[in-house]
Amino acid sequence: MTPHAEAPPVARRLGLSARLILLTTLFMMIAEVLIYVPSLANFRAAWIRNRVMGAQMIALALSAAPPGERPEELEEKLLAAVKGAQAIGVRGQGTQWLLATGAEVPPVPERHIDLRQPPWYGRIRGALRTLLMPLPRTTRIVAPGPPGAPGMDWVEILLDERPLREAMLAFTRQFLAVSLAVSGITSALLYLALHLLVVRPVRRLAANVTDFARNPEDASRIIRTSGRTDEIGAAEEALARMETALANELRQKRRLADLGLAVSKINHELRNMLTTAQLLSDRLGDVDDPAVQKVAPRLVGTLARAVDYCGATLAYGRASERPPQRRMVPVKSVLADQLDLTRLGGGHPIAVLDETPGDLMVDADPDQLGRVLLNLIRNAVEALARAKTPEARIAVRGVRSGGVVRLWVADNGPGVPDRVKDRLFSAFQASERSGGTGLGLPIAEELVRLHGGSIVLEDAPAGACFCITIPDRPAR
Repeated sequence: MTPHAEAPPVARRLGLSARLILLTTLFMMIAEVLIYVPSLANFRAAWIRNRVMGAQMIALALSAAPPGERPEELEEKLLAAVKGAQAIGVRGQGTQWLLATGAEVPPVPERHIDLRQPPWYGRIRGALRTLLMPLPRTTRIVAPGPPGAPGMDWVEILLDERPLREAMLAFTRQFLAVSLAVSGITSALLYLALHLLVVRPVRRLAANVTDFARNPEDASRIIRTSGRTDEIGAAEEALARMETALANELRQKRRLADLGLAVSKINHELRNMLTTAQLLSDRLGDVDDPAVQKVAPRLVGTLARAVDYCGATLAYGRASERPPQRRMVPVKSVLADQLDLTRLGGGHPIAVLDETPGDLMVDADPDQLGRVLLNLIRNAVEALARAKTPEARIAVRGVRSGGVVRLWVADNGPGVPDRVKDRLFSAFQASERSGGTGLGLPIAEELVRLHGGSIVLEDAPAGACFCITIPDRPAR
């Protein structure tokens, strides 16, 4: 056999493993971002809530003492306990007082945060604004009054957001460190698991396909299944079945090719010898011996069939029919030369009926179309003679439909056995009679295909019916 040419290696930029680790890392980063943003918003809310709780406690402590009796030193210590606070105010039923550092009048706030009715998206937006946008000098936070103090409706705090940003940056650094560690460990474990369970088996499959392609007839190159019960195992079993079938098919085709070459050589020599014997047997017709005169025709017929058999085998083995020399010809003129084939019936009465229209023309090679009809009619005659069918007849019908001609060759014999219908047009396999070559129908099918047509066996109530379809050549 011709050695298989190895395909040049294909340069691959990123292998399956590299793509897997990149995708795993990308998805982990997306997941960490989706976790980080709400976590940062919760951290900011907790930081502000701690300051608000401190302010509420201060409000409760100071509300117990009359305004004139609150020591300034105590107010400063209480205010300093709320980190970043510049002033704390309390408003309620008749109560309105302010605790501030330094100046009597606190600075004007540039940003307002109302915790009494916060929107669901306010936490995330506020966290991103505090972390990324320029910070104002003063931020006003309004929160509900402390519980247990009905006289205080709400508490407000004026504070500097710089301590909050510093705390958020520290939280971000810690989150990033933990996320990198978790992502690295998770990615490594996921990559390792996928590499062992998916990537390495897929590489094994790909390597086996490449190795098997170098020599498909080598049974040792067929993949050995790993026994897995998942999709990879199913793929291995399917690949093993396919490679086994392909290897067997290729080995069979190689043996058939070698056998065909040997048969062609033998047939060539045998045909030469049989032709010589046929020429010598023709002289027996001149002998006056009655016994010789009785045997000579049978001997000549036998030698003629042997020569035809060798010729048909060699013709099919060459697998090259000349292109058809097509022209418009009457179907009746092509069929006229085939009507005397009834003599092949061995004396059994067989009628061949030409039911084609007189004006039916077909765009075909008359010689090749005649060979097709010859094979079909001869097969029908031999089948009818073997079965000794009463009132045996063969009918040839034809019709033109647009640019397509259809011819039917039908008989009323025993028909085609079901066991050979699937291999009817396969060489050496369709013949049911002793001494048949099994080449008639394959040759006929090849000739019809050269015309761009088709030949099929149609269902019939009795006997066999072959339909030949030949389209006209496309107009140029």
